[in-house]
Amino acid sequence: MYELKWLLPGLAAIGVLVAAGQSFAADAEPPVPRFSLDYMDRSIDPGTDFYHYAAGNWLKQNPVPADKSRWGAFNELQQRNWFLIHQILDSATNPAVTSYPARMVGDFYRSALDTQRREELGLKPLQNDLNKIARLTSAKDLLQLLADFHSRGIGGLFNDGVSPDEKNSSVYAYEIWQGGLGLPDRDYYLKDEFSKQRIAYSNHVAKMFQLLGEPEADAETNAGTVLSLETELAKISKSRVDLRDPIANYHKMTVDSLATNYPELHLNAYLADSGLDAMPDLVVGQPEFLAGVDRLLLERPLADWKIYLRWNLLHGSAQYLNNAAETENFSFYGTVLSGQPAQEPRWQRAARVVDGGIGEALGQLYVEKYYPPAARARMNELVENVKDVFGDRLRKVDWMTEGTRAKALAKFGRFSQKIGYPDKFRDYSSITILPDDYLGNVRRVTMFESHREFVRVGKPVERAEWHMTPPTVNAYFNPSQNEIVFPAGILQPPFFDVTMDDAVNYGAIGVVIGHEITHGYDDQGRKYDADGNLNDWWTDADATAFEARAQKVVDQYSAYEILPGVHVNGRLTLGENIADLGGASVAYEALERALAKDPAKRKSIDGFTPEQRFFLSLSQIWRTNCREAEMVRLITVDVHSPGQFRAIGPHVNMQEFYDAFGIKQGAPMWRPVELRAKIW
Repeated sequence: MYELKWLLPGLAAIGVLVAAGQSFAADAEPPVPRFSLDYMDRSIDPGTDFYHYAAGNWLKQNPVPADKSRWGAFNELQQRNWFLIHQILDSATNPAVTSYPARMVGDFYRSALDTQRREELGLKPLQNDLNKIARLTSAKDLLQLLADFHSRGIGGLFNDGVSPDEKNSSVYAYEIWQGGLGLPDRDYYLKDEFSKQRIAYSNHVAKMFQLLGEPEADAETNAGTVLSLETELAKISKSRVDLRDPIANYHKMTVDSLATNYPELHLNAYLADSGLDAMPDLVVGQPEFLAGVDRLLLERPLADWKIYLRWNLLHGSAQYLNNAAETENFSFYGTVLSGQPAQEPRWQRAARVVDGGIGEALGQLYVEKYYPPAARARMNELVENVKDVFGDRLRKVDWMTEGTRAKALAKFGRFSQKIGYPDKFRDYSSITILPDDYLGNVRRVTMFESHREFVRVGKPVERAEWHMTPPTVNAYFNPSQNEIVFPAGILQPPFFDVTMDDAVNYGAIGVVIGHEITHGYDDQGRKYDADGNLNDWWTDADATAFEARAQKVVDQYSAYEILPGVHVNGRLTLGENIADLGGASVAYEALERALAKDPAKRKSIDGFTPEQRFFLSLSQIWRTNCREAEMVRLITVDVHSPGQFRAIGPHVNMQEFYDAFGIKQGAPMWRPVELRAKIW
């Protein structure tokens, strides 16, 4: 569901004080969030407003909790999952537990709960890094320190990482791409509608500097410097729509050329301090961004960059420090940007950090306790059923020429899936985890991961690797490996429910399976060949035919209005919308095949046919209530459409939906046949 290339773990930890080692009593066990006809509002005509018909009662009865920015089926399952994880974490803090991985998980979790120790330390854990910043005398020094910061999870200036080379997917490549912003997107710096957020951001940065002991006037001046620098970075950054083109964001360069192309950026020094000076080449996502940074390093004094680094140090550490830093960090990033009035419980914030840092250690405990082997087998069966349909679609689609079809089928023949959890869990035992050093634990875990990635540059890709942890409530398609991945976390109700009929399961997890498969052939995924390499394997005629059909999807979603005057960005969300449409269509046919194979299953349940239950299930998994500030943020940064449009967007392109509910031309839900999109 997320584009793997830009998926980064988000860590959050802000809350009230508790004594060191204090045990948290778990909240009441959340109910299993199953499909339910009780969620429906049957006073609404399905042909008028199917979203509220399918989930209107749930929407009225489930306002967004105070400690959340949005609330939907995903969140309900996530909340239940955190409850299960909480039990594991509490058990792991038992002093009698001494074996790996439980001991490591328990000590990391304990350090997150030890707010007494964090209050004693205050901002002292930052002093060594603050001293390093103060001693900088040149741009070269700055880049060398930035290499150290990046390896420990402290951001700034640009982003980097290691992933399969997109034009040689069998080996790992080192990549650099644009970054360095403290606000969610470049639009927050450049567009008038975000002027209030910019003012609030500057005030927040100033307050954080005051926590370091700066006088108010100095802190405000320094905040202005940060905003000024980041605005310049925003001006040279590509839009999120432009970032979605993988070909336009791939530029292989030799390391030797960096000094010539970007002399002020001193990337050779940065790479040397990252242990990467021996590699011959790298991939630059946006050369024009690096050129702009090179110019800024020449134009802006070193003093400004020192202020900028101090801010990034503060920002990247706040959630692991004392209550004052945590609370101020949340007040802006949680409340101002997302409208969330209250923090999550501390145990839950701590659990997120443990999962983000040593997630496969936690995942090993999670799978042992909560994920039965039978679930993995049943899921593989569903995947195969949906794959059969998609393969037939590739063979029959009438707008594709035979040469391109043959290549599409060759790619599909190499397609694979990973279900539940890795066959071999990552070994974190070399990391020092202390029960009284939360920030230190976070830094050491991040350094472990940085080193693990950097040492494999130029080496063969580990195809068994996972990019989500087993407890994660999500799924993804990996274009470089031509695979879909479903962690154990999502293989629970309402997505995968062994107590429900086929129609409900195909309308939920079946659609998600189809969604991820379709990503291999959406506007981005189609650019990768059977080997997972960026390669233009389409004829011009096929590409034109695809783009004409994709334009209908762009037009449809661009017309959806989330708030007055605020529309979905049909270009930004195109890949996910194509995947939603393909997923729904393919899963529906897979259901029909299953019913034909076992006619006894073709029966009404509670007055609804299997076809009706399929579409109801599909709409219900996207039920969502969302705070207005979060809507604005998501519509700007998220490649997914808002839930209410995902809940109906595929339906209105499928005649089967209209037939199932007897919806006729002239009804508000009716979409004229000539406007309907059908790609796969």
